[in-house]
Amino acid sequence: MQPLEGVKVLDFSTLLPGPMATLILAEAGAEVIKVERPGIGDEARTNEPKFGDASVNYAVLNRGKKSVTIDLKAPDMLDKLTPLIQEIDIVVEQFRPGVMQRLGLDYESLKKINPKIIYCAITGYGQTGPMADDAGHDLNYQARTGMLGISAGSDGAPVVPPVLIADLAGGTYPSVVNILLALRRRDMSGEGAFIDIAMTDNLFPLMYWAMGAGEAAGKWPRPGGERVTGGSPRYGIYRTADDRFVAAAPLEQRFWVNFARIIELPDEFFDDAGDWPRTQAKVAELIANKSSEHWRKSFEGQDVCACIVETLEAAFHEEQFRGRGLFDYRVQASSGETMTAMAVPVVHEFRGEKGVKPYPDLGADNDILDRS
Repeated sequence: MQPLEGVKVLDFSTLLPGPMATLILAEAGAEVIKVERPGIGDEARTNEPKFGDASVNYAVLNRGKKSVTIDLKAPDMLDKLTPLIQEIDIVVEQFRPGVMQRLGLDYESLKKINPKIIYCAITGYGQTGPMADDAGHDLNYQARTGMLGISAGSDGAPVVPPVLIADLAGGTYPSVVNILLALRRRDMSGEGAFIDIAMTDNLFPLMYWAMGAGEAAGKWPRPGGERVTGGSPRYGIYRTADDRFVAAAPLEQRFWVNFARIIELPDEFFDDAGDWPRTQAKVAELIANKSSEHWRKSFEGQDVCACIVETLEAAFHEEQFRGRGLFDYRVQASSGETMTAMAVPVVHEFRGEKGVKPYPDLGADNDILDRS
């Protein structure tokens, strides 16, 4: 039995943070009913590249869900949704503050229909505060919280992150955690909950070390200049002779000893406590003298915390990840074609049987509204 069997979710969210959160719930056994706009649906359906009648993004984020279409501004909208609201457990939405209230779908309105409802609202800055109504995307959230400011490229400018950290680590994961906490409390007390998820709020825990150093010691982080942001020879990225890269993280002394021995670091550079840029430059020089294949073989099995920076394609086919079953799940288009489903942070025991599940065609489950 999956842990969320019998749990029903009404999902008003689009694009990434909410859909990823409800995907995790669905993969753990919840029934997720996605509410979409008639004729258009979730904006992610129109993304590129395409997969079936939708997009790859939509397909992997909405595997195993159901889709109903309804105009949220229609006069009879609430009448149509009320029977469904009476039986669901969780609502997830990510509109700007006040939108759902104007529609009559806010927490205070819905809990009059269903007092046990758990209502999760995901926004950039939360429901309150001077930034609450500001528009933003992941890059803006990282910029305003100082996260972007502690990264730096070779020219000293912040680097555009390759991962949507605010959406996922700031929005999706905290939403799932707090929904599960709310379900647990409801099991004990019978009461519902309103969950105010601000993606920016949840970026600060990821910078715990930087905030601690700044507040306790007055050492606010320098862009690219701290131990884990490029300011140490023991934690950095080094170019090889064939224009590949080594990711070296021998932070602890035992790893540093092994690393220094393998790259043949001269004794005069071994103690990096003082002039660390000098040691860092020497490490870079030594790594640059040999090919990535040389370093791959040199580091293999050496307990050194150093490896070659792989391409995503190579990692996708890596035996380590394949062998753990990360990519054994499939998502199917209505045309019948399949592709690898998203790897989600749900262990196989809770995720259910491996195999193929479809993403929903737009409005494919509108009979749910007719039955309600």
